[in-house]
Amino acid sequence: MDRPEVHSTAVIDRSAELERGVVVGPFAVIGPRVRLGEGTRLGSHAVIESDVTVGRENVIGAGVVIGCRPQHRAYAGERSYVRIGDRNIFGEYATVSRGHGEDTMTEIGSDSYIMSYVRVDHNCRIGNQVTITSGAGLGGYVAVDDQAYVGGNGGIHQFVRIGRLGMVGAVSMVRQDVPPFMLVAGTPARAHALNVVGLGRADVPPLHRRALKRAFVLLYRSGLAVSTALLRLEEELGSDPYVAQVIAFIRSGSHERGIVRWVGEKSSD
Repeated sequence: MDRPEVHSTAVIDRSAELERGVVVGPFAVIGPRVRLGEGTRLGSHAVIESDVTVGRENVIGAGVVIGCRPQHRAYAGERSYVRIGDRNIFGEYATVSRGHGEDTMTEIGSDSYIMSYVRVDHNCRIGNQVTITSGAGLGGYVAVDDQAYVGGNGGIHQFVRIGRLGMVGAVSMVRQDVPPFMLVAGTPARAHALNVVGLGRADVPPLHRRALKRAFVLLYRSGLAVSTALLRLEEELGSDPYVAQVIAFIRSGSHERGIVRWVGEKSSD
């Protein structure tokens, strides 16, 4: 019962490693130097290309492609990788690229749901318990932190970061960083409010939710420059661990790209 169950039509490279309980469906293809962890299930016509490591109990749907060529004009065939944790679900026809650059990788943590037709391109880093819904596309070098949510058919510009428990509305175009706990939407994406639903589901205590609401006002509704708002946040709310995450995230970001702006702010975009 614990031996891998491989359909007779599947094609598997001799160097691939399948741990106990792995199931490989009809016409699936597994390339060289691939490792599938215990209990992982591979649907029909799924393709796992070279240098991919998949953890335990992942569900990889029909037509999914993991480890495909990075969509970068400068890619010259250098060896790169994909690393995936445990208990993720990949919906039908989702794709995940290898890294661009020698010995680089695309990383996905554990317990995430990557739904149908999602595109995760080269060098992305996706945390744990992330949800990316159908049709969303992540450009290269995108970082999505734990428990974040990306809505259907959303587009995330390369090098953008989405903070912990950040939420991106459906059909949004995100060109700047999304701070932790914020809800953004639109084209281009703008900050609307805190992600109160996500905070509730994550059991964030009311004391910290109140601090985050005050942080949102200072950051987006006070008319202060971001640098000045950060100083106010540190003075008034810096001892709150959730607000401290917001401050650290913004300070560690790209000055040129910056964070998403408030929905009520006038813009020439």
